[in-house]
Amino acid sequence: MSVAAVKQKTEHTDAEKAQAGLATFFSFASEWGLTNDQQMNLLGEPGRTTFYKWKRGDIGSVSRDTLDRLSYLAGIYLGLNVMFRSDTACEWLRNPNTNPLFNGVSPLDYMLRGHLTNLADVRRYIDWARG
Repeated sequence: MSVAAVKQKTEHTDAEKAQAGLATFFSFASEWGLTNDQQMNLLGEPGRTTFYKWKRGDIGSVSRDTLDRLSYLAGIYLGLNVMFRSDTACEWLRNPNTNPLFNGVSPLDYMLRGHLTNLADVRRYIDWARG
């Protein structure tokens, strides 16, 4: 089998990544008890119509920013579930944190500042804490 054939079979399109990423996101967003406004914030403020289409599974195309956000958020979710039980993970996410990164706000509030770098920071922190 040629290298190109192997590469073609193992790489997913951005549309496939978006479909899987958004389905996963909406599942754990519900588990975390996030409002629609919080979900839109974490996804980079898509238009309301677009957001509700995504919730129905009508994905279409998404931006690189959205794919990056989905990747960070999935990593955060998985990391928290390695470190904690589900209820404890939600508690950690919502409670104020004294780590200098969070400066007394909850990790969720830190992520809701809206910048991609905030998601990246939380993902790196969780990866660091997991060891």
